[in-house]
Amino acid sequence: MTTEIKRLIQVRVDKGAAFKRDGYGKKSQLSDSWRKPRGQHNKQREQKKAKGALPKPGFGSPIAVRGMHPSGFFEVLISSVKELEGIDPKTHAIRIGATVGDRARSGLQENAVAAGFKVLNARVARTGPEQEKSREPVKEAKKDAGKKKPAKSKAAAAPLKKETKKEKNKPEAEKKAPVKEKKPAKPKEEPAEKPEKAKAAAPVKTTKKSTKPRTEEPAEAKVQTTAAAKPKAKKKPESEVKKNE
Repeated sequence: MTTEIKRLIQVRVDKGAAFKRDGYGKKSQLSDSWRKPRGQHNKQREQKKAKGALPKPGFGSPIAVRGMHPSGFFEVLISSVKELEGIDPKTHAIRIGATVGDRARSGLQENAVAAGFKVLNARVARTGPEQEKSREPVKEAKKDAGKKKPAKSKAAAAPLKKETKKEKNKPEAEKKAPVKEKKPAKPKEEPAEKPEKAKAAAPVKTTKKSTKPRTEEPAEAKVQTTAAAKPKAKKKPESEVKKNE
């Protein structure tokens, strides 16, 4: 594909418009495929603003790339090997028809590729022993599904223990390490009873405070301390005594 064809294809993309039929967004049963408006008061037919554009000669693509596939080839529909005659592989690309079976399609596709054609809808077709191999395991699986598996004994199936958070965080080496069985501890031999030794009773220590002889204070000193402790009562004036009377 030359640079000029690439440029014209880009012009076609930029210039093109998507024409949608009137009312496709109002009713769910209407598609956006183009239909010419024919109503007497149709706003799109009258080319009112914001009602959608109508197809006109100005929207056409350049003549050199009109009807060309985006890959840069003109598309040709084929359903047999004879139709490959008279087609140029430099300007035409091939599309195999949908009605062609897998067996004929594989032969047609191989001949087209060998001739140098570009196949737009190339497909990997499985034929012959490849299909039989892919179908055999499916049949065996169906046969196995019909048979009932023997019931497992409840005693044989040991209950699975759930892993705790600590066990999950442990590395795999620690998990897989075999657990050593602990041997039962031997009972310790009781020592022979020793003759009880008579323990000498330790003398009880008595802590007695040293008592000092008290010196008797003279009676006069006691009287002075008691007299000094008591406050002297104030004498009331004569005027206050008279008022209280």
